[in-house]
Amino acid sequence: MLRTVAVALIDDFAPFEFGVLAEVFGIDRTEDGVPPFDFRVCSPRPGEPVRTTVGTTMTTTHGFDAALEADLVGVPAYAVRDGYPLELLELLRAAHARGAQLLTVCSGAFAVAAAGLLDGRPCTTHWRHADEFAGRFPLAALDRDVLYVDDGSIITSAGTAAGIDAALHLVRRELGSEAATAIARRMVVPPQRDGGQRQFIVQPVPEYCADSLDPLLAWLSERLDSEHSVADLARQAHMSERTFARRFVAETGTTPHRWLSAQRILHARRLLEQTPMSVEEIARASGFATAAMLRHHFRRAVGVAPADYRRSFAQAR
Repeated sequence: MLRTVAVALIDDFAPFEFGVLAEVFGIDRTEDGVPPFDFRVCSPRPGEPVRTTVGTTMTTTHGFDAALEADLVGVPAYAVRDGYPLELLELLRAAHARGAQLLTVCSGAFAVAAAGLLDGRPCTTHWRHADEFAGRFPLAALDRDVLYVDDGSIITSAGTAAGIDAALHLVRRELGSEAATAIARRMVVPPQRDGGQRQFIVQPVPEYCADSLDPLLAWLSERLDSEHSVADLARQAHMSERTFARRFVAETGTTPHRWLSAQRILHARRLLEQTPMSVEEIARASGFATAAMLRHHFRRAVGVAPADYRRSFAQAR
């Protein structure tokens, strides 16, 4: 259960990326139905100022010993350096060995890799640091072009916004979609972006630059139970199929098929949590033809069967 969250700070940490973790886990949102977190900001020497990358300092009241008790240790972005403090590396190794989860934002992945915890594991970091990361840690299975990678006990993410996506993904995985959606609503961010979406688009598609696909996405979200081909969606958007497909990836970072699949899984999760509908009924309502098809896609995306997910996250009725 995700109850205690600690963030490990060292000199030259990035305050914005720290703020991502503080915003998701450090604010009391019990009035919105989100379970409270015991949020701890930790440094090697509590009471002494810790430098940020923007010329300010922060003083913590917790030492790294408090992070050893946490269910989750957050690793914000630090200035990339040749060597990381031994106290930090020992903390990460000890927390991981004890069974805590690790969540990195941006260049925080360098510290976890320096601790030897990413050898042979899939991971990601900010695209600007990808070449340096690959050169330093050749044993890590770096994916350069995704928002975040969930490898069970270690979640790594790319830039700042991807850190929000990864943190909300972790909340959804551990506490259910309603808790994640409540946090996202307060933050005014999308409740779910799939980790496999691209980090950035090199050159946006020039056609229809003043238009947005938001109306189409909203229209689709209300019709997840229907079949939608790319040709149908292109006609709905008044574009050619080729232009539509390119524009969709440019605007959402993923393909129409993957976007629809992710939204259908998210809708199925909500129905499993909030309604007594049968798995067969949920399959039809979320756009999967049969219960067997829902089970197949749900297990692949979430890691458990719909019935097991319901037992874990269904709200008391």
